[in-house]
Amino acid sequence: MTRIAFAIVFLMATSLLSTAAVATEPTQAEQTTLKQLVQDQLAAFQRDDGPAAYGLAAPGIQKMFPSPDIFIGMVKQAYPPIYRPQSIAYGQVSDSPSGLVQKVYVTGPDGQNWVALYRFEKQPDGSWKIAGCSLIKDSEPTI
Repeated sequence: MTRIAFAIVFLMATSLLSTAAVATEPTQAEQTTLKQLVQDQLAAFQRDDGPAAYGLAAPGIQKMFPSPDIFIGMVKQAYPPIYRPQSIAYGQVSDSPSGLVQKVYVTGPDGQNWVALYRFEKQPDGSWKIAGCSLIKDSEPTI
């Protein structure tokens, strides 16, 4: 009897894991929306518009940085290539284990090339917010 129960639990867990591992390609509408979110936030940084940039961040980010001033201060210090890019080129949106990710190629203010991986979170109202950004040094020319 315990073998049967173990087998059922094992099959259920395997089924859940295989379902979770199936990546779904983002729709064209999602890709357009996510790219626009990044463009809007980068434009807000260029204008030093903390409230606009902060408004595009997911609730988890807003919880970590509880005001637009704290948020934009963190971006200035930790993400200078995002805060003041020399150039930007948009890559593809893809699904990852942590959700949809927009790849953005950025040349920072110092001329260094970076790949920014923007992660998104769908909100209960169906809208999307930026849930994080990781910077990876890129040795290839951006543009």
